[in-house]
Amino acid sequence: MMRHAYAMNPALEPKPVTWTLPLADLAATERLGRVVAEELQAGDLVTLSGGLGSGKTTLARTIVRALAGDAALEVPSPTFTLMQTYDTVRGPVVHADLYRIGGPGELAELGWDEAAEQAILLVEWPERGGAALGASRLDVALALTLGGAPEARTTTLTATGAFAP
Repeated sequence: MMRHAYAMNPALEPKPVTWTLPLADLAATERLGRVVAEELQAGDLVTLSGGLGSGKTTLARTIVRALAGDAALEVPSPTFTLMQTYDTVRGPVVHADLYRIGGPGELAELGWDEAAEQAILLVEWPERGGAALGASRLDVALALTLGGAPEARTTTLTATGAFAP
């Protein structure tokens, strides 16, 4: 994939592309995570949006496990540590939860630039990181399906910048 070539010439960046998918249950959410993982490479940013309990951490956990090739890998929520780093067969993966930061300025204090260098980035609560995260990304917005099964979700995937193709 030549996804990162667009960063050198922003005029060539394609328009955002959006897909909406129903996720009937936990198994469907995990299948989506494995599909997303297949496409990721170093330098990619995947943002995970949605309310509390919408499935962000579940999806991130599945992506990390798929990238590591280890379905039993312990992948705790980074809510309190803010960032967890994993060495995988596809390179480093940084799973961050920005819920507890006050704004983009705090990313530097966390060592964000060093941790994110050449890593695949999975970021929950990306709105707290603002423009410091960059515009080229795959945003996965998860929402509980009202009136559906307890594990039913709707997800909207929006590819922006170099992710759009």
